[in-house]
Amino acid sequence: MKMPIAYVVATLALAAATSGHAASPDKALVWRDYTDTVAPADQQAYEAGVKAFNQCLGEHHVKFSMPTVVHETGNDYQYSSVVGPVTWADMDTLSAEIKPCDATWRAQGNPHLKGETSAFMVLQPELSHLPADWQSRPNPPMLFITYFTLKPGHEHNMAFSDTFKKVAAAASKSKWPYYWSIMQIWGGGDGAPDYILVIQKKNWADVGTEPNPAPWKMMANTYGQSDADAIRKSLGDAIEKSSDHYDRYDASLSYTAGK
Repeated sequence: MKMPIAYVVATLALAAATSGHAASPDKALVWRDYTDTVAPADQQAYEAGVKAFNQCLGEHHVKFSMPTVVHETGNDYQYSSVVGPVTWADMDTLSAEIKPCDATWRAQGNPHLKGETSAFMVLQPELSHLPADWQSRPNPPMLFITYFTLKPGHEHNMAFSDTFKKVAAAASKSKWPYYWSIMQIWGGGDGAPDYILVIQKKNWADVGTEPNPAPWKMMANTYGQSDADAIRKSLGDAIEKSSDHYDRYDASLSYTAGK
């Protein structure tokens, strides 16, 4: 594989610097993630439960779409369904709209779960490099997901902030045509990462294509080799651990509002 974890950690491991939850409820862009773990023998029944739940959402005209991805690597008996991007205020509306379908999920989905985790993911726009039309683009066929846990201490958060504002600024200034988003994890529970990096992919051929110029070449072109090396070291020093996996979008398990 041409995009190992070392590539991500050393180049695009973006994270926000502060943990203050001060975003405006009507402006911050938020996703709600549900990740389910299913026993191999229960996959067929679980997927039928997801489809029944989605049918219920449609019958109640829920206005929030819920795309679902299947984990292709890592624990590939996991599924993730995500609502967003929405505002914090929208989350209250979402909860009210899906409530009539709770019984359907408990009866047809829950019995086939080994476990489920849920968390909020809050976009960090200054640390992301996104195309202007990113919100109107269709669901990507594949996602490359990286989880990051930072070392304890305010100084490591500050290092991430300073480092990746520079990374995002360099990508924007140089019009680097490789995009990513960074989201801060809220309410993930014990063992949850601090941040998640998301890179959209078209297919496996796209996964195996090296960026050109390479990320640190892009950084050196913008800041000079010495400063790029210092930024790279600061990033590596701040990360305690990371992991990654690939996801595949599954239209048959996704709810699309309005259809």
